[in-house]
Formats: sequence, structure tokens, C-alpha cells
Amino acid sequence: MPAFKITVNGKPHTVNVEGDTPLLWVLRDELQLVGTKFGCGIGQCGACTVHLDGDATRSCLLTVGQVEDRHITTIEGLSEDNSHPVQQAWKEADVPQCGYCQAGQIMTASAFLSHNPNPSREDIRGAMQGNICRCATYVRIEKAVALASEKMS
Repeated sequence: MPAFKITVNGKPHTVNVEGDTPLLWVLRDELQLVGTKFGCGIGQCGACTVHLDGDATRSCLLTVGQVEDRHITTIEGLSEDNSHPVQQAWKEADVPQCGYCQAGQIMTASAFLSHNPNPSREDIRGAMQGNICRCATYVRIEKAVALASEKMS
């Protein structure tokens, strides 16, 4: 079985998996980083969102062979103590209900705000529309993204 060298949350890892193994399963099964969730497996729900070189990316759509020499950040690597402004805003806005989609939502929001630090309400809706929340906490998600933007200014 081939060995792939990947960098996750700033740490190098060597994983022995087939090159077409989805990054999602490498993170969860090989590296035990289970904050990244399986949702749909076809890139439509956003539960598996990670940062790839700083951009929000669906880990279920990437193979381990595609991410060598790239920097991957999972929810566990966003901050060591949950102090990232988006994580703090999520708590303050009381976003989660079941919580299943929240890691993907937070990863999408944090990447979005790194590229657009002063978004309009429409910008926020556009950026977050690809993440599905079965509990329908969309109003609180929008509020949290706006609050995080203020915190980051």
C-alpha cells in the first residue's frame, strides 16, 4: 500500500492508504480527527468542510493523493482552545441545536471571513448557502458570522 505525506493542522503525517481514499476517511479513520463529519459523501451538505491552503473545501470530494504538499486544517486545528472568533461567536449566538453540521459551518465561515472580513448580509447568505443545517438554525448562523466579523475587525 502506498504511503502519502500530508500536513494536517500544521503537523506532518504519513498515511498508508490507497491514493483514491477520500480525505474525509483519512482524517477520521487514520488520524482520528473526528470533528470533520460525514454527511452526504457527494459534496452537497458541507458537514465535511476543512480548509485546504486556507480555502473551505469538501473533504469527501478530495482524495489523499490530491492533497500531498498542501496544508489541511480541520476544526480541531482552527484553534487549540476554541478561541477563534468564529467559534466564540457561535457560542454567543447559541447556534447549535443537534450540532452535527457545526464544524463544517464554522470552517466555511472562518475561511469566508478570512477573504471577506466585512461582509454584507447578502454576502454571508451567499457564502453559507452550501452548508445544510437539518435543524434550520440559519438565522443564528448568519448572526454568528456577522458577530465573528465584528470580533475580527
